[in-house]
Amino acid sequence: MDPVIIVGAGPVGLTLALALARQEVPSVVLDEGPGKDEPRLARTVVLREDTAALMERLTGVPLAEAGVHWAGWRSMRRKQVMREVTFGGDTDAEDDAGPAPLHIAQHVLTGALRAALAGERLVKIAVDSRLDAVEQEPSGVTAHTRGPKGTWWRGSYLVGCDGTRSTVRKLQDIRFPGRTAVERHAVAALRTELPWPDQALLHRMPPWRTTGPSAAEVTGRPLPDGVWRLDWLLPPGKDLVTPELLVTRVRETLAGWTGGSTPPYELLDTGVHTVHHRLARRWRAGRVFLAGDAAHLLGALGTQGLDEGLEDADNLAWKLALAWHHGPHEALLDSYQAERRAVVAARLRAADQALPLLRGAGNLRAYVPGSARGHDALLTDGHLGRGALGAPGAYADSPLAPRHLEGEALVATEPGAPVTDVRVTAEDGSFVRLRDRLGRGALLVVLIAPGTGVWERKHWVTAGIMPRLAAAVSALPHTAELLVAEEYPGAAPHTVLLVRPDGHLVTALTGVRPADLYAAAEAALGGPARAGAEAKAGAAAR
Repeated sequence: MDPVIIVGAGPVGLTLALALARQEVPSVVLDEGPGKDEPRLARTVVLREDTAALMERLTGVPLAEAGVHWAGWRSMRRKQVMREVTFGGDTDAEDDAGPAPLHIAQHVLTGALRAALAGERLVKIAVDSRLDAVEQEPSGVTAHTRGPKGTWWRGSYLVGCDGTRSTVRKLQDIRFPGRTAVERHAVAALRTELPWPDQALLHRMPPWRTTGPSAAEVTGRPLPDGVWRLDWLLPPGKDLVTPELLVTRVRETLAGWTGGSTPPYELLDTGVHTVHHRLARRWRAGRVFLAGDAAHLLGALGTQGLDEGLEDADNLAWKLALAWHHGPHEALLDSYQAERRAVVAARLRAADQALPLLRGAGNLRAYVPGSARGHDALLTDGHLGRGALGAPGAYADSPLAPRHLEGEALVATEPGAPVTDVRVTAEDGSFVRLRDRLGRGALLVVLIAPGTGVWERKHWVTAGIMPRLAAAVSALPHTAELLVAEEYPGAAPHTVLLVRPDGHLVTALTGVRPADLYAAAEAALGGPARAGAEAKAGAAAR
């Protein structure tokens, strides 16, 4: 079968290529550039814990060494500290936020992806290849590139990961409505010492603001080697950000934060970051899909645009892999748009509802009791990947969600949400993390069995309910791996979890229920349980 054609060699396109290769699907990546990325320390990304784990799983690189997991988060308004957040379980902190986001330069992340792809036999990267035509047929898709190596490429599917001005989106005549220049930020990357090592900072209404175009908000995010990225929210309009203005901002901000004269610093990179809010009407047109900035633009109030693009790739990869290996499954492929577009649309709605409160004119909000802390909470949630503005997307209303299962159990994870990473015992008896088993194209069936962690697998694999569960797993309509965990948040002993290849919970069941397990697995693959499935699953479990 023909490879998947991926248009665009940014982080989303490279992630999709690696994710497909891990599931034995070949791909061709059309890179309109020379195959390398310009180092830009003023262009960084913030990844939530689950997305950072996805990147480490695909690249094999401990990205925490190439970026920074923030030690904490500090929010200030004028001279007052409004909120302090500590990551990693400090019970003495005012607000323990759990695992920290990962802050990393985008070119470092892209470099790790390219290095992982360099030895990948199933991926071909075609540099200097700019797309200019796409033709679809019932059996596949053909793409034409121009340039020194212009040619025709034949593929099974095509995914446009080609950014804001996506050629793929335009060739498919897909509308991209939304708002332009929702926010603008002046950005500087510099090396200096600040009073809060490895802590990110949001400072609203800083007291040192000068006359003229002033910064009502500045954010500081640490990077390795004493480097910081600073972002100043610019007032509405198109005022030119001159080098002189930016240097003035740097000097007054550093002096304000250190309580004296400007400390020594080395300016490494600058830029202007403009935030747009747009959402493509369709994410699928036959055998053509959109992902990343080609499908959506968001980023105001700290929401993580690239993080969502990487989640697009993770969601689409296992569905394309299943269709590539086993033939088209339209309901499964359609679910990509239904799931991912709904999550991003909800994020955009939340940001658009919050923006008037936070950026509205007249300062009437200052007279609302508690409004400053409420606004700070909204901003913090966006920056730290929590709440409506930042929490990982859940597919509660997914068309792949099973219906009417008699044996459903309640656990701390809602159906459709990402599972919690716990230690599990694999089929070979080794102890691994649950997230380490994701992205291989298989469903995961996890039995919660307290006490199994202290006994060798040979002592319990043939005891109790394990043989019956193993038989039920072997009868599922798709490859599945059986794992055992001593505990899972909110789960009673003998609870059985069914997990999708991208780490989202399908359902939790009370004990071994072969018919329910089979029905849930088939629903997760894009179709309702077939007639006779109950009898087939029941016979396999006996």
